[in-house]
Amino acid sequence: MKLYYSPGACSLGIHILLEEIGKPYELSLVALKEGAQHGAEYTAVNPKSKVPALDTGDGGPALTEFPAIAAFLAIANPEAGLVPRDALGQARALEAVDYVTGTIHPHAFTRQFRPNVFSLREEDHPAVIEQARANADKFFGVVEKIWRGDTWLLPQGFSIADAALFFVEYWQAKRVGGPLPPKLDAHLKAMLERPAVKRALEQEGLSA
Repeated sequence: MKLYYSPGACSLGIHILLEEIGKPYELSLVALKEGAQHGAEYTAVNPKSKVPALDTGDGGPALTEFPAIAAFLAIANPEAGLVPRDALGQARALEAVDYVTGTIHPHAFTRQFRPNVFSLREEDHPAVIEQARANADKFFGVVEKIWRGDTWLLPQGFSIADAALFFVEYWQAKRVGGPLPPKLDAHLKAMLERPAVKRALEQEGLSA
């Protein structure tokens, strides 16, 4: 397998899952800050011009979209225990991944990091960023309220939901310097102690 990633991007969550699985894989850097995602070389891999993308090694096109890649890795590697065994538990894991990638990521962080996507008027950008920060507080508060597990988000234990939640927690704490509710703050600290997380951060040149 080959993971197309950019250091510290949402692809970090998939990188962690690959480390949790423990099978051989390659990393292929996509320099987002340099616009490599729009170049011919990468659009031949993923026409959506974003990371992550995963070459599964089956000879077909790369698999794209974080939820799909996470679900594939969990289903293809049941011994890694990346999703609960029961149907409802699996649905809960996917529910959390979807909330992170479909709501928290774009509306709390893309708005902060790329306000020009949400308004072409530069004078509007401070208001866009302010709304994004308010969204982050709101969305993290929602996760805190629906927390079902102890250390990990779900009572069944570590899952793809934790890997997804980690990358937005990491952005909030390390990139933005914003607060996290108590359960999420404890979760971030627990994630930073996992060997798979430590390895992924080191490989991407990121600090813990």
